Amino acid sequence: MMDVTFANPEYLFLLAVVPVMAWWYWRKEKRQLVDLQVSSVMPFHLAPRSWRQRMRHLLIVFRVLSTVCFIVAVARPQSTSHGENVTTEGIDIVLATDISGSMLAEDFRPNRIEAAKRVVSDFVNGRENDRVALVIFAGESFTQCPLTLDHAVVLNLLKDVKAGMVEDGTAIGMGLATSVSRLKDSKAKSRVIILLTDGVNNRGFIDPMTAAGIAQSFGIRVYTIGVGTMGTAPYPVQTPFGVQYQNIPVEIDEALLQKIASQTGGQYFRATDNKKLKAIYDEIDRLEKTKIEVTQFRRHSEEFYAAASLGGLLLLLEVLLGQTIFRSVP
Repeated sequence: MMDVTFANPEYLFLLAVVPVMAWWYWRKEKRQLVDLQVSSVMPFHLAPRSWRQRMRHLLIVFRVLSTVCFIVAVARPQSTSHGENVTTEGIDIVLATDISGSMLAEDFRPNRIEAAKRVVSDFVNGRENDRVALVIFAGESFTQCPLTLDHAVVLNLLKDVKAGMVEDGTAIGMGLATSVSRLKDSKAKSRVIILLTDGVNNRGFIDPMTAAGIAQSFGIRVYTIGVGTMGTAPYPVQTPFGVQYQNIPVEIDEALLQKIASQTGGQYFRATDNKKLKAIYDEIDRLEKTKIEVTQFRRHSEEFYAAASLGGLLLLLEVLLGQTIFRSVP
């Protein structure tokens, strides 16, 4: 932004001399008039007037304008630019999401996996200064999207996530290990994994606590989220008579998820419905705030040179025209 200020604004009061100059010139012109008694003034009106006579007041205009310019120059106008330098210290975040078959249970609306995708989308949209990666796991794990600041890419790839993309099962250790591999070479000051699952580790060749130990050694913080109601949850089953629902027990290894979070300096959360899941991601969002430093600055540039130069030019024009073209103009 650019603002114009004056270093010595008190000198602007000198502009009061402008109407005095105009009054003085009017009085001077009036005193030059001579009273004559004539029978008719018609001949005077019919007499042609030269362009020099018509333009004779131009000299006082130049004088007034030059005076204004000099007064403004003495007041020292300055252009002030101000703004902010914003320095961000982003966080690298891996979203590790369980896509096993049990994530199709409908204790969340429309089901666990779709509810998780919606909440994760809102979370990603709120982390504009952070790099985000997406890891999915079931019986095995893989990186759906590497770390990127292009959140539109993350969200587009997240839309494609669905159960059945990989062999079924719940390989929590594999999902965590893959997430750690995405972050181990990161130079970010803060590195975070948000691991969401609804089951018990039953697949994979990496023990979850071994993966947690590796995360701890790299200074990676892990937040774990257990998804599922207490007790049982309705699960859609395809039958010859169409889709029917049966209640399946909700089995979440909360003790394991708590240990992973505790060992890495994170926290464990339990989500029992859509609203609670949204609140958990909001809480993690508050816990992991991007560091933003804002430095305000102002720059002043002297602008009186232009006013002084214009005033000098106008004064020079008055002198030159007064001694040449308008010298003998009454």
